[in-house]
Amino acid sequence: MLVHVGVLLLGLVILYFGAEWLIKGASSLAVGFGIPPLVVGLTVVALGTSLPEFMTNFIAALGGNDGLALGNIIGSNIANVGLILGTSAVLVPLAVAPSTLKREYPIMLGVLVMFYLLALNGTIGRYDGAILIAGLVAFLGYLVHDVRRRGVGAGEVMASPELTMPGWKKVLLLIAGIIGLALGAHLMVNSAVEIAKLFGIDPIIVGLTIVAVGTSLPELAASLVGVFRNETDLAVGNVIGSNLLNVLFVVGTVAFVQPLGVDAESIQIHFPVMIGFGALILLAWFRHQLARWHGVLLLASFVGYMAYLVLSAMGRL
Repeated sequence: MLVHVGVLLLGLVILYFGAEWLIKGASSLAVGFGIPPLVVGLTVVALGTSLPEFMTNFIAALGGNDGLALGNIIGSNIANVGLILGTSAVLVPLAVAPSTLKREYPIMLGVLVMFYLLALNGTIGRYDGAILIAGLVAFLGYLVHDVRRRGVGAGEVMASPELTMPGWKKVLLLIAGIIGLALGAHLMVNSAVEIAKLFGIDPIIVGLTIVAVGTSLPELAASLVGVFRNETDLAVGNVIGSNLLNVLFVVGTVAFVQPLGVDAESIQIHFPVMIGFGALILLAWFRHQLARWHGVLLLASFVGYMAYLVLSAMGRL
């Protein structure tokens, strides 16, 4: 048991650094080839933050572990709202831009509902994946257009990589990132499957809990750093963007390559819970803020859902 947990944690660490290296390498190379930093920030960097979920799901799906893959995405979207926003709001009330609530938030909620509707027939197939990928292209196009319209500087939309590093180092970072992502995801999926077998529980429960929280830890760390730097207005936007990309990019791409089976319990329970957590962001609608009591509510709801999953896996429900 301890060995499998250790391997899972090792995989998570390698996965995190793999994503970091790939983002830095790819961003530096793209800018070096003359691609505007704005475009790089809204594509390479934005999509790169979803790479841990993508690689984990891709390897799980190829190995026939659809439940683990699906649970990871649903669980990550729930953790983004309940764990990340909840924890951040408990520490410091989070400002929410009115424009975010009126534009990006409805898009996120619509995408979550569409994800649910596509899964109702028990399969998210290649056609469904193509629909989600088309939505991804449209969303990225909207972002580029919106940022240009508002005249936001490139530095505000791209985490600045070391653009002055030599070409060989950029390539090395890119290769190391790809290897790290593949290796980390492989270790995480294999150990998660073994843990599920060891306790005789459905892999989707492992995906909804251990794997989902694990792949959300980088976003949690980034949000907490933002809170301590008084950049609280970025937290909600980052969560909305992460949930959008988890569905449009991760599920879309994986399903287009390898269709995902959806179990009845996910349709009846886990999808509605995911949409419910997404709807809780509406708490910020009137005062454009997630107050501390909102954070307590989000965090308590998340802990309650995790407890339900654990008790369900133990056969006590």
